[in-house]
Amino acid sequence: MSMPINITPATASSQALPTPRQLRESLPLSAHLQAQIARHREAVRRVLSGEDDRLLVVVGPCSIHDEQAVLDYAERLAGLADQVSDRLLLVMRAYLEKPRTTVGWKGMLYDPERTGGGDLNLGLQRSRSLLLKLAETGLPLATEALSPMAMDYLDDLISWTAIGARTTESQIHRELVSGLPMPVGLKNGTDGGITVAINAMKSAAEPHHRFGIDQQGQPAMLVTTGNPDTHLVLRGGKGVTNYDSDSIHNAVGALAAAGVSTSVMVDCSHDNACKIHDRQLDIARDVAAQRHAGQTAIKGLMLESFLVAGRQDDKGELTYGQSITDPCIDWVATEALLRAL
Repeated sequence: MSMPINITPATASSQALPTPRQLRESLPLSAHLQAQIARHREAVRRVLSGEDDRLLVVVGPCSIHDEQAVLDYAERLAGLADQVSDRLLLVMRAYLEKPRTTVGWKGMLYDPERTGGGDLNLGLQRSRSLLLKLAETGLPLATEALSPMAMDYLDDLISWTAIGARTTESQIHRELVSGLPMPVGLKNGTDGGITVAINAMKSAAEPHHRFGIDQQGQPAMLVTTGNPDTHLVLRGGKGVTNYDSDSIHNAVGALAAAGVSTSVMVDCSHDNACKIHDRQLDIARDVAAQRHAGQTAIKGLMLESFLVAGRQDDKGELTYGQSITDPCIDWVATEALLRAL
């Protein structure tokens, strides 16, 4: 006896979302901010190419869950950025999506109220509104591109983008990067290997035609021109670090042999810090010392930093300015470190 075929769709419900154009028109980018972001992107490009000898530092919370605390942090960072701008180019982390190994809170973009139910409509509104407010501080902004569709709504506000260790190997993300209008850092794989990032850099430099949506929200074939402004981000993997001089030397050699950019950024958190947030301080000093000793391929650092050190579980009354995802160093330690660098 044959069994009936279940044709019930797996999607339980759907929520209509604004088109990228509708969101951008409701929360527009002013001509002033558009020009500022263009200048920021060019400044990042110049650091990565070596035309500007400053150190690029991408710094800020692991992920955003409290807009007021993030704006508080941004005001402090903007003030410091002006004071250290002769030697450092500070870019603030504004991470709205959180990649998960299994399940968990996916970030403000998906679940702004952190109820577990999700609300992408509200998440898009609040995310774009917050990015506009952060841009008004004068800081360049950085994010991680997790959902290619999300970038259609937000990429005009971003000056530097990361592709994470879980997605560097993804063809979809490589095609996305090839059409992004800003420099992009590609992290080594979760196993610590850099081959996937090198392959991603090669792929992203080429033109592609890919599935996507246009600004009117219609399915479309998007044709990209290729992104020449990509670089490697070393973040360690499987409990093994790769910020030491030998690892960086070997990475630079592999990048040169592959004919791609030899510019390297070191992520001082994640597996490089073995999830111990205070280790970021020593790692940053170590990498800066390598740079001062002549390793000119080191162009940048990434730090996870918030107002209060450590992390907390997302339940009960939360500590203001403390991460609910990865642990961070606090503002006092961040400011002292950046002044020392």
